[in-house]
Amino acid sequence: MLKNIKLVLPFIAFLIASCGGKLDAGNINLDNWKSDRYGCKGLRIQDVEELQKIKQNFLGENNQSIIKTFGRPDRVELVDKSQSFFFYFLEPSGDCEGVETEKNPFGFFFE
Repeated sequence: MLKNIKLVLPFIAFLIASCGGKLDAGNINLDNWKSDRYGCKGLRIQDVEELQKIKQNFLGENNQSIIKTFGRPDRVELVDKSQSFFFYFLEPSGDCEGVETEKNPFGFFFE
């Protein structure tokens, strides 16, 4: 029994350490952010100055912490098994109903 506990405890500690919590997003209105999928409502762009101030705080954070903080990304690009890019559109993207974009929309991504 004691041998089994010794094997299970490191696994539980790993699971607890790998699960990240919400990050400090400063004064960003996260309710607006999460409800503005693809930037269609124009709510995310209102927080662009705050986002630029604190963006360095998110470097190196795990994917789950970013998702818990900002919600599901609008687009995900997998580079390899250990690296992915999360994209959150600040301006309306081509995925917004009734919106035609002439240029690439302004977005923000986490590496």
